[in-house]
Amino acid sequence: MERKSIGISGLAAYTPPFRVWLEDWCQWTGNHWPKIREVVGRSFRVRGPNQSVYTMAATAVMRLINQYDIDPTRVKFLGLGTESSTDNSAGAIIVKGMVDQALAAQGKPPIARSCEVPEFKHACLGGVYGMKSAIRHLALDGAGGQAIVVCADIAEYARGSSGEPTQGAGAVAMLLEENPRLAEVDLVKSGSASDYRIMDFRKPMLRFCGQDRSESHQVQDFPVFNGKYSTTCYIDETLHALDDMYEKRGIRASEYLRSLKTVFMHRPYRRMPETGWAVAYLFALGSGSPEDRAELASFCYEAGVEPDALLAEMSSKPEIVLLADPERLNYEAFPLTMAVFRIFRASRRYRREILDKLALGSDTMLDLGNLYTAALPAWIAAGFEQAIDEGCDLTGEELLTLGYGSGDAAEVIPFFVADGWREATAKIGFGKSMEFTVDLDEAQYAALHDGRRVYNLDYLPHNEFVIDKVGRTDERQFQDVGIEYYKYVS
Repeated sequence: MERKSIGISGLAAYTPPFRVWLEDWCQWTGNHWPKIREVVGRSFRVRGPNQSVYTMAATAVMRLINQYDIDPTRVKFLGLGTESSTDNSAGAIIVKGMVDQALAAQGKPPIARSCEVPEFKHACLGGVYGMKSAIRHLALDGAGGQAIVVCADIAEYARGSSGEPTQGAGAVAMLLEENPRLAEVDLVKSGSASDYRIMDFRKPMLRFCGQDRSESHQVQDFPVFNGKYSTTCYIDETLHALDDMYEKRGIRASEYLRSLKTVFMHRPYRRMPETGWAVAYLFALGSGSPEDRAELASFCYEAGVEPDALLAEMSSKPEIVLLADPERLNYEAFPLTMAVFRIFRASRRYRREILDKLALGSDTMLDLGNLYTAALPAWIAAGFEQAIDEGCDLTGEELLTLGYGSGDAAEVIPFFVADGWREATAKIGFGKSMEFTVDLDEAQYAALHDGRRVYNLDYLPHNEFVIDKVGRTDERQFQDVGIEYYKYVS
């Protein structure tokens, strides 16, 4: 049986307007702006007082339907990828209900009653798992229909923590179908990896106990995380997923990585994907031709590292989970590799093999912060728009995407750009979704972050969903305590 071409035909985004400039944040907190700029970015977004992961997701889906003139009755799969959900029973059905109400108000039919509505949770990888599930649906019992996967998250960290400058909020919705207009997603050529890592980044429900919601609708969702250990997990899982793809496709890693022009990766902050991709490149050199190993050796000698010792480390497959101990969290799993990486980062080749391949859309991402599940599709959307702006021809090009979720798991999936990508890209409107902003001062940011009333916010919702009220009734005959009620503000 001939394999169907299935992939993405459209993207649409919602980002809350409330912005914190990281240079301002550095002044408020005493942090070093040049370092934050180089490692993290320029700014991040904060969800508003009447916003939740569900309002952002539903707004992104409405934009997708309107911007691509989608017939809602053809949508037979609506998946929600998130790690910020606040209802432990319902998920994507909440988004469907909101969208159906707004569609009715516009005189349009609702999404198909036969639509599947799963929610996918695996840290920042939930949206990628949702996309894979949608493609499998379209290849089998959902053939001939359309699918929407929306990735929505609120990344927030305790004030004063090392994660605070990497916050963010937003949603990206994807339209998937046969004969895609933007890019084919080739799951056959993809690679996967997973391994339990105990504590690199978790969200135990105990954090919610005793929260006061009297002044706002927000539930604070600060993760339990261990920064250096999380970086090690990200790198290791990316390497294993790439190895799985190399083996499936029977390709030489170094040749393949050099052949790529564009790579999109999960991006919690600016430096993380650069480091992950650079280490993957060094590992590819280690398993490559004599010329590849000579290139690697040149970096080794400058770093004072014996090449044979580095190759032994690269083939050692360390048990990362053994570092999940308070006494070992700051240990380096690949100390020689990281020493060589620091030399590589200062070389001219680093620009060509790493930064240039991560360039499309990267400047836009400096103003988003971490969007968790939405980070990867947001970068892809920004990259396609930059390609249009700069007159690039991506037709037929292979784009490599790398998704990652703490816990840990990774997915490496090639995209092949469709002939009609320009027309599909023209409808994304990602840059437009970021145009209107409300810059927060220190007091407003602190209040929004802490779930308190915020004064003098110059913003009225427009063409988006908001939380109208939260139920408080807890009686025998009727209960709605904690249930959010929504409305669409046109």
